[in-house]
Amino acid sequence: MPSFDELLVDIGDFGPYQKKICLLCCIPGVLFAFVYVGVVFIGRTPGHWCRDPAAERALEACGWSDEDLREITVPQLAAGSFSSCQRFDLDWNSTEAGCRHHSGGLSTFNTTGLVTCHSGWHFDQSLSTIVSQFELVCENAWKADLNQAFLNVGFLLGAVVIGYGADRYGRKRCFLISVFGLGVSGVGMIFSPSYPVLLAFRVIQGVFGKGAWMSSYVLVTEIVSAKRRRLVGIVAQIFFTIGVISLPGIAYFISSWKMLQFTLTLPCFILLVYYWLIPESPRWLLSMNKKTEAMKTIKKIARKNLKTLPKEYIEMGILEPGLDSDLSNTPSPLDVFKTPQMRKITLILMYSWFTSSVVYQGLIMRTGIIQGSLYLEFFLSGVVELPSALLFYLTVDRFGRKVPFALSNIIGGLSCLAATFTPDDIPWLRTAVAVTGRLGITLGFEIVYLISAELYPTSLRNLGVSISSALSDVGGIAAPFLLFRLANLWTELPMLLYGESDMVSNIFI
Repeated sequence: MPSFDELLVDIGDFGPYQKKICLLCCIPGVLFAFVYVGVVFIGRTPGHWCRDPAAERALEACGWSDEDLREITVPQLAAGSFSSCQRFDLDWNSTEAGCRHHSGGLSTFNTTGLVTCHSGWHFDQSLSTIVSQFELVCENAWKADLNQAFLNVGFLLGAVVIGYGADRYGRKRCFLISVFGLGVSGVGMIFSPSYPVLLAFRVIQGVFGKGAWMSSYVLVTEIVSAKRRRLVGIVAQIFFTIGVISLPGIAYFISSWKMLQFTLTLPCFILLVYYWLIPESPRWLLSMNKKTEAMKTIKKIARKNLKTLPKEYIEMGILEPGLDSDLSNTPSPLDVFKTPQMRKITLILMYSWFTSSVVYQGLIMRTGIIQGSLYLEFFLSGVVELPSALLFYLTVDRFGRKVPFALSNIIGGLSCLAATFTPDDIPWLRTAVAVTGRLGITLGFEIVYLISAELYPTSLRNLGVSISSALSDVGGIAAPFLLFRLANLWTELPMLLYGESDMVSNIFI
């Protein structure tokens, strides 16, 4: 019996109908980008300093401004820089502390002892974020790291739960459920009464975000021929990059994290119209022996592509290769470690997925802690991902996988190491080095995805890719802790780690 790929040759393997579905199914990549990197804006740390309730009561009586109050109650570290986690230990009921001790200059209490911010913090009122709402600073700063970590926990769960659901109940159904769940969890974050509740919604957001992205991507790759899948993958990556690029522009005009979160979440509900716009995957329908429904979709594809469905296909029936195989021989997760060669491949891929995720997410979140314009830096680092898609398309077939993958790791690793020693007073050079590193790691991320699907035999392909790529979510869980905790010791220490990790990858290639 003929295969579905053979049928596509006659009805169009990438005709107008598939191009339309490709466009529709790649749009969710924009929303996935919002979820994936949105923490840079909704979770950034505004300027803050310790509250002193007794001093605040004296503010109006003395006619002080907020700046005056900060100068009086908070020690100055350098010109224009104040401590974020300590204040002067003043007794405002004593006769020594009063309005006369402030003359518009620095505090006269600079010899007073210091205490921690046990009464809370003042935050920069021009910016509202999750950090300012739940006071995730100073000794609570590690809790802010959980924001992105819990999202990646959701990604890991989503890959398993939604991945199974898409194989069991269909791509379209899981996609619609996922975008609805993504919308509900996004709104739930806005109304979270406490930080633990927000983190719970963050996990749910990760589950459905990964589910929506996976289901839509798998669906579009299954209605085109095998030779077109690489092109579809590149288009999907471009839409993800469009989401990354557009995010700083949206965030620039919306200073409240709740309003920003609502703006980024609202399109999820609009995508529910896909119920009427996209079909179920005909390959999946055939795999489930739903040939009548599959033929309806196939006839629609032929009609929209201005092709005629040959009668012999209707008369002979269609059989997807592999569906008549012995399903009792279900592969085990241990099979990807069974032979020395398979074990070597799996371990190398697991390391590559982990490193790619740690470095990629680390570079994204790093834009929120370095000096300079966050919006411009984030935009430029996103723009550089566009040529990475073009380089991927032009190089992987011409030069193979190994050379471009090695070069991408070298470029990314050397750029991260160079950023460690780039002077702060040359901002354009720091930006150039950073975006070059982003180009290298993005290209490497795209290539490792491709080679993961190619190195495993057919019987182990889905299982092997799932196991090895799961390390990217583990890397995503570790990424915020590695970045922010190491940056507390030295701002450039994470870049040193990223550079070394990327360079080590070449040892195993």
